[in-house]
Amino acid sequence: MSQPPRIRPLSTGFSYRVGPQPAPAAQPGAAPPGPPPPQSVLDAIGERIVARDMPGAFAAAEAALAEGYEHPALLNLSAGRLEAEGKPGEALIRLQRARHLAPGDPGVVNALGLCLLALEAPAEAEPVFRDLLALVPDFAPAHANLGQALAGSGRLDRASVAYRRALEIDPDQIIALAGLAVIAARRGAFAEAESLADRVLARAPDAADALMAKARAEVDDGRLGEAEARLRTLIADPRLPGVGTADALNLLGDVLDLKDEHLGAFGAWSGGNDILRRHYAHRFTGTGAVEHTRRMDGWLARHPGRLRSPAAGSLPPGPARSHVFLLGFPRSGTTLLEAALTGSPEVIALEEQEALADGVRRYLRDPTDLSALADAGAADLAAFRDAYWKRVREAGLDPEGKVFLDRYPLNSLKLPLIQRLFPEATILFALRDPRDVVFSCWRRRFQMSAPMFHLLDLRSAAGFYDAVMTFSMRLEGQSASPWTFVRHEALLEDFTSVMQSICETVGVEWTEAMRDVGGRNADRAIATPSAAQLAGGLRTDGGGAWRPYADRLAEPFAPLAPWLSRFGYPGS
Repeated sequence: MSQPPRIRPLSTGFSYRVGPQPAPAAQPGAAPPGPPPPQSVLDAIGERIVARDMPGAFAAAEAALAEGYEHPALLNLSAGRLEAEGKPGEALIRLQRARHLAPGDPGVVNALGLCLLALEAPAEAEPVFRDLLALVPDFAPAHANLGQALAGSGRLDRASVAYRRALEIDPDQIIALAGLAVIAARRGAFAEAESLADRVLARAPDAADALMAKARAEVDDGRLGEAEARLRTLIADPRLPGVGTADALNLLGDVLDLKDEHLGAFGAWSGGNDILRRHYAHRFTGTGAVEHTRRMDGWLARHPGRLRSPAAGSLPPGPARSHVFLLGFPRSGTTLLEAALTGSPEVIALEEQEALADGVRRYLRDPTDLSALADAGAADLAAFRDAYWKRVREAGLDPEGKVFLDRYPLNSLKLPLIQRLFPEATILFALRDPRDVVFSCWRRRFQMSAPMFHLLDLRSAAGFYDAVMTFSMRLEGQSASPWTFVRHEALLEDFTSVMQSICETVGVEWTEAMRDVGGRNADRAIATPSAAQLAGGLRTDGGGAWRPYADRLAEPFAPLAPWLSRFGYPGS
């Protein structure tokens, strides 16, 4: 599952305070607080909570709210009922009001953070849990919940720190144990993942994340029968949320693929993606990443050469010795390239974090914004360069005097901005057999976004690949400086020679340490779908995974045919 199992606010011991509350701070635009309920009502609710009669407590709280009374405990209880009914959006409104009334109530703050996690808003949940820790610094669940928020945003290194702090306070903190098991599995540390999962399952045998982490370890160890049985039991559990069922189906597909049961594997992957498409449709249907990309490409076709590089010397120098953007399409081999290059002490990398956000908001929100980008003066461009480097430092990196590597495959969609802001930067563009790329994107899991939503359907994924490559190659043809293309298959076939050539391009010395991509994988801040594969080091057996499914892929993969020809891959 994408989120570790949650501890509901009730289990924290201070979720539903029913005593008097201090007056809320004045907040412009906020409605004044309603009258508090009689103390006898609060006492009766408190008695139900102590007796673990939560349905009765929920009903009493709703009745008091219906009579016009207002109190943080009533709102928190009502939110708990709404979440249990699958209405986290409505619960959020109640909890935001409760926090306004009682900003220092740890139970309310914790419940608000958990609700944001349920709404898949980890970036918004993080500051809420940090506020909670300011109120209760040694409360282990607060550290564990912060870990959930950080993991949900992909910042696994910081999530691990939060989880381990929770375990320092409470060695049996189940959320933290499950969270570390998930992170270990994502990084390919499967023995550690299984050990942590077993500790969770000893106390909570139906903890879905621990079951998934253990199943991943079993797959890595070749215990496919055990993994399959575990996953089928999990999938059949009606309590498992939809996203969790999709993740379990995805892993079951991998198990069946390894067993050469291709019909079942394809069905499992398809079923998981169908669930995810339904789950995220209200957020991403109609957002049109493909259409947006094609409209940008249309602008480039109509205005060839308008996105010219600024005059030499018109932009201030950056802090890095040299600047490299590592781009491509997801699953094209950028993770391996980044892991290899960071074997040099001269290279520092920013991986899959959005440092171009300020420029994107100004110049790439709509394809018509490209005209403003083309007309931007040196002063405006310099300001957005500075904003980029500020975000790099906020990510905890010091690029001073280093070869700075920005790896984010779909920064390909931001190439107009990159070429205007950083005309001196080197572009490394990763290539791989388009069929392997699209098939891998379809069967793997990414943090969901508008572009990643397209990867849940084979036809949409192939169309997105076609749009991105058409756009990128047009920009390459209009670029003042040549790009360096890196073919994934060539890198695996002759790692030393290809890496030596890349090192010469980016200006670093080749070192044998670059081979140890598996060793550096354990320290990754962000785990991509490639992370677990890199844990085993360099491998040459990852190509052609689409071949057993070629009959099913022929029609949806039709848009890839021109790219097979252009990039020199055999067409059958």
